Amino acid sequence: MSRIIEVLQGATLVRVRTISQRELRNDNAAIMRAVEAGESFTVTKRGVPVACLVPVPETDLRRVRAADPAYDVTALPRVMAGRPMAEHLDDLRGER
Repeated sequence: MSRIIEVLQGATLVRVRTISQRELRNDNAAIMRAVEAGESFTVTKRGVPVACLVPVPETDLRRVRAADPAYDVTALPRVMAGRPMAEHLDDLRGER
């Protein structure tokens, strides 16, 4: 059973819905869509608040550009390793 409370955040009054951990688990997709739309949630476990689920501010989102089609890595020649990949990984991890 979710509740709605109002919280003063900065200079803005924000509505925060309280949901249980079970609701978050069962209605994950719907809750994530609501967060994307700007809604905030307080998640409780056995009635005790344990987390806040809030949208990421637009300024914090990382901008990732598309790969440059001029650099087609699939055209590079394949190279055979001289030893098994597991040995290379062991060397990198220092597990010799």
